[in-house]
Amino acid sequence: MSRHPAVWPTPQHMLRACGPDAPVAFFAPSVLARTAARFQAGFPGLVTYAVKANDAPDILDTLVASGLRAFDVASPEDMTRVRAARRDAVLHYNNPVRSVAELAEARAQGAASYAIDDGGELAKLAAHVPSDGVEVSIRLKLPVAGAAYDFGAKFGAPPERCVTLLQQAVAHGFRPAMTFHPGTQCTDPAAWGAYIHACADVARAANVTLARLNVGGGFPAQRGPDAPDLEAVFTAISATTRAAFGPTPPALLCEPGRAMVAEAGVLATRVKALRDSGDVFLNDGIYGGLGEAPVMGTVDRITVLAPDGTPRRAAPVARTVFGPTCDSLDQLPGTLDLPADLGAGDYVLFHGMGAYGGVTATRFNGYGRIVPATVQSLI
Repeated sequence: MSRHPAVWPTPQHMLRACGPDAPVAFFAPSVLARTAARFQAGFPGLVTYAVKANDAPDILDTLVASGLRAFDVASPEDMTRVRAARRDAVLHYNNPVRSVAELAEARAQGAASYAIDDGGELAKLAAHVPSDGVEVSIRLKLPVAGAAYDFGAKFGAPPERCVTLLQQAVAHGFRPAMTFHPGTQCTDPAAWGAYIHACADVARAANVTLARLNVGGGFPAQRGPDAPDLEAVFTAISATTRAAFGPTPPALLCEPGRAMVAEAGVLATRVKALRDSGDVFLNDGIYGGLGEAPVMGTVDRITVLAPDGTPRRAAPVARTVFGPTCDSLDQLPGTLDLPADLGAGDYVLFHGMGAYGGVTATRFNGYGRIVPATVQSLI
């Protein structure tokens, strides 16, 4: 039997005691529980979790224990994982493109709603899923700025096409709804406002009363020194929905992924080498837990610890940082400010890394294995 605890007090305790040479993903259930409570208290509707952000059993179990009963799933595997955490969870299947086999599995697993943005996909859905009680959300796209990157190039239909799709969904007997995604890491509440007004316009043009409006994800997680004001976004969504739809607005739903789970995780990497040039090689990079860095930028909330857990506090030096693989593309964008007394064997901890790092990691060159560890506190 291991002499180490199942739950460590902090990352420092684990790093000092175990000296891991592989990257470590630290998870704090207490932080996730607080974030879940914040969403459920502040959002004016049903809160679901976008499983794609982090599908680890500990994450799903913590969310179920925190009161979440509905989940945004993108695949049959997502559904199976959610069912393992809570058998009677409500599944919202919002990946707009599905094979016939995937639809059969969704029907078998009892998916309650589906998002679509194309006539062919709606016809496929109608042919393979009975309409009785099933909700279909028409996914809208708009040229709205304000996010780190936009999903509109891949998913969503323009307003005029949404009118037709909404009418067709009603004709097939589905419960009509609409959905959108304002884009990843959206910091401007006005982005949600533009979409909500556009959805109301579509519903009026189609002469359809919406059963539900899914305002998507896109809620920002903390990337820099200041935490985002999620409550301002919640308030704007509520006020805009009332203004756009009048006295009988549709029920609201959101599907946070990154904003729900990011703050509950810290990724601890280790310095493999410090070159004469000052360049740094870490044991993780863009093919592992730092895979989003080329698109989202590198998280700049960083703690550096010596192998004994002592913080490095020397003045920062801008350094080029590479990952462990033999690929020259395996480099973090720009430079990273790291302490001047940085040494080989030190640990570089990236905060706010609970989302996407684990689920997108590859095993290129034999790297990418990330050790999970649970902690009481991330500080």
